[in-house]
Amino acid sequence: MSKIFTPTNQIRLTNVAVVRIKKAGKRFEIACYRNKVVSWRNQVEKDIDEVLQTHSVFTNVSKGQVAKKEDLIKAFGKDDHTEICKEILAKGELQVSDKERHSQTEQLFKDIATTVADKCLNPEIKRPYPVTIIEKAMKDVHYSVKPNQSAKQQALQVIKLLKESIPIERAKMRLKVNFKGKASKKIKEKLTKIESVEIEKEDREDDEITLVFLVDPGYFKEIDSMVQSESKGNAFLEVMSYKEMVLGDEHF
Repeated sequence: MSKIFTPTNQIRLTNVAVVRIKKAGKRFEIACYRNKVVSWRNQVEKDIDEVLQTHSVFTNVSKGQVAKKEDLIKAFGKDDHTEICKEILAKGELQVSDKERHSQTEQLFKDIATTVADKCLNPEIKRPYPVTIIEKAMKDVHYSVKPNQSAKQQALQVIKLLKESIPIERAKMRLKVNFKGKASKKIKEKLTKIESVEIEKEDREDDEITLVFLVDPGYFKEIDSMVQSESKGNAFLEVMSYKEMVLGDEHF
């Protein structure tokens, strides 16, 4: 009676995400857990064992065919499977089915819309937009999702694009700055020249000035750097609120 056996260079895996790379004329693949590849690339996941189903390099994951040592050395200059797996993770192409790709694109589209809705408001009424309105506006301008960019990166692009079709702007931060001495006049002048700045309150006591103002979050680093530079580190910039908008009948 004949025996059925599995060749020693074959490993059977199921429910895998495959990352593939071509080097030295050959195809090399690694088997990863679903949803972990992106986490590793974004440096959210740092444990390689949580990403790889096995520390093996394959020529064909679906057939369980493990790459030969001589092929690895020729292509990668080494035969350390774990190190090669890391290289493939960084440079290889993640293989996904059409159904998976469509699902990922839909989810990314929703994530972008949610990020935009969270960061922005309708400047005419100082209220945030529902996510559904942002999604519709994105479809109306035919926004095409970029699978290799994060939702946060694309949200900034979408905000600029939507300004052409709906009234929308970044919700402003409320900041408070306290300064005194010779630099106070110069700091105030520079602040008021920033188009996005809206002075809400100004208090003076002798040579000391306290300003409360609204500004687009994109200017925060520039303002912080300017205040510290002009005051030689003697001024204090305080974030009073990260988003200034009206919710219901309350003002935040």
